[in-house]
Amino acid sequence: MHAPLAPYAACDSNSRGRRYPEPSPTYRSEHQRDRDRVIHSAAFRRLEYKTQVFVNHEGDMFRTRLTHSIEVAQIARTIARALRLNEDLAEAIAVAHDLGHTPFGHAGQRALNDCMRPYGGFEHNLQSLRVVDVLEEKYAEFDGLNLTFETREGILKRCPRGRAESLGELGRRFMGGGQPSLEAQLTNLADEIAYNNHDIDDGLRAGLLTREQLLQVPIFTKHCESAVARYPSLSQRRLAYETVRSMIGAQVTDLVETSRARVLAAAPASIEEVRGNTSPLIAFSDAMRIGLKELKDFLMTNLYRHYRVVRMSTKADKVVRELFAAFMGDPRLLPTGTRSAAIDSGEEAARAQVIADYIAGMTDRYAIAEYGRIFTPGVLT
Repeated sequence: MHAPLAPYAACDSNSRGRRYPEPSPTYRSEHQRDRDRVIHSAAFRRLEYKTQVFVNHEGDMFRTRLTHSIEVAQIARTIARALRLNEDLAEAIAVAHDLGHTPFGHAGQRALNDCMRPYGGFEHNLQSLRVVDVLEEKYAEFDGLNLTFETREGILKRCPRGRAESLGELGRRFMGGGQPSLEAQLTNLADEIAYNNHDIDDGLRAGLLTREQLLQVPIFTKHCESAVARYPSLSQRRLAYETVRSMIGAQVTDLVETSRARVLAAAPASIEEVRGNTSPLIAFSDAMRIGLKELKDFLMTNLYRHYRVVRMSTKADKVVRELFAAFMGDPRLLPTGTRSAAIDSGEEAARAQVIADYIAGMTDRYAIAEYGRIFTPGVLT
């Protein structure tokens, strides 16, 4: 049995609704409908072939943006249920949060942001919102997926003030210092839990990290030593999994218990009072926050800046920049529908946006293939 939702949770009765009014769903909540629309979108399917840390062709066992999104959703639902919040909304935000990510992960985003800098830049959270508001083409009566305000609010984790002004009610908190729903807050931290811990798993599997290196990190050492004490003859592979599993459990528990105390102290009576807070109510304890900072610093130095990752990131940067420059220089290189939109767009900034949408929507392997079609002699289709 599920406990009833807390009075400050998001629910159908306090939703700010959709951009285009629709009849209420018959057998689902509004946020279940949001989740289902995201899962059935083309952008969600493409996440299967978009990088988390390792480029898609480097192996079948590594996380992708799709598997990462599913893992975030699983963690977010657990936290939401423990705090009597809306699980369906947390899941909808989780499965939608990476829809706007470029191919090649953060390397692709940095390259596309540099290319788009004269036209306002590129940020994947804003692009995720653009995907669900504009770019998906599935419904007869509107562009995008017409998601609820609450799901769109959760997708938009950050936004420059200049861009926030153009988003109306959705961008108001980035100008006035408010907060999103508790469901949005917890899903943001569920994302952090998922990628920190699963990057350890992938880094070990790829041979870019070793257990000996990770024992420099106190939070890893604590859980690894506990696993060794319980299972002294465990294989290295299973020991790594037990350690990561234990770390995830500890972080979820810390987040639930710390957040429960913070919410109790703030005593919001409604979701609007949650939004009126100047700081988040969902948070880790100080001790856990310090431990996670040490882990992030370690991963930045030893995994994300590993020479093999840097080499691939350099290649990714070259692919994105050269594709953007080629398409801006000659939109006739674009496939039919995108070519027409780019040529008909008129202003240079509008053409750049069409091209950025096209590149951001690519999977890793499609971007590599498109690069070959444009720049490799003998490859024509």
